[in-house]
Amino acid sequence: MGMLCAVTFSRNGHLHYADPGELRPAVGDAVLLPTPHGSVTATVVWAAEWSSEDTSGFPRLLGPATAEDLAEADAQRRVKARALVATRKLVREHGLPMKVLAVDPQPASGDAGEHPARIVIHYSSPEVVDFRSLLRDLSATLGSRVELRQLGARDAVRVTGSIGSCGRDTCCSTFLKDYDPVTLAMAREQDLPANPMRISGACGRLMCCLKYEHPLYQEFAESAPAVGEQVDTPAGPGRVVGHSVPRDGVVVKLAADGSKQVCPVASVCSSRQAYESR
Repeated sequence: MGMLCAVTFSRNGHLHYADPGELRPAVGDAVLLPTPHGSVTATVVWAAEWSSEDTSGFPRLLGPATAEDLAEADAQRRVKARALVATRKLVREHGLPMKVLAVDPQPASGDAGEHPARIVIHYSSPEVVDFRSLLRDLSATLGSRVELRQLGARDAVRVTGSIGSCGRDTCCSTFLKDYDPVTLAMAREQDLPANPMRISGACGRLMCCLKYEHPLYQEFAESAPAVGEQVDTPAGPGRVVGHSVPRDGVVVKLAADGSKQVCPVASVCSSRQAYESR
């Protein structure tokens, strides 16, 4: 048990969780987060709170960002912007079928100069690209060692960010760390349409959020009467014609007048015959 806060390196960027230590940063405060490439200035988007989870594995904040740290971060943003513009221009000149997604300058030993030691360029492409000549021109133009990394559809959305069908920022570009398997069976069990346009995310793959409520539907299916089963309800006997999982109920067509009612699962009893047949 310990305290955790969440920070981000850019506006609407990916969340990184950290142990605030002795600090009590508020939302909007600039802090220093340790990374494999040195300390990086980040903005707090979730103030420090107590967590029941084990927080020993999270990085610990180094302290509040100083004016010098903020100036260095601003210089890094300018270097990144110039590198991004130059890379996209050279890609067009070479006529390569690739889309430049992001640029990550990595200075050596914390030296944030105009020419970092290495620049990692993330791109996407529908085919294999021969970028040897592009790599030479990039190294000469940027004055740094350049590394090109191709990203898949999901990683491309994670890096650039997007808006999901729910109207919020995509999960992969904010808090989601790992991509758990998502199958079409999850959509079927949640009575969602099999239309790919309805259940696919911005990356063109099945939406990651399909797995969030899937365990709830599995638990409901284990305890609720199946569709077509004869049941007894407080309003009289009837037949199950549908499920309402969010309401923890079943839709029953009453035998008396044919009307439909949504009854809680706890108030519905299967008939003796259906019980014995199971």
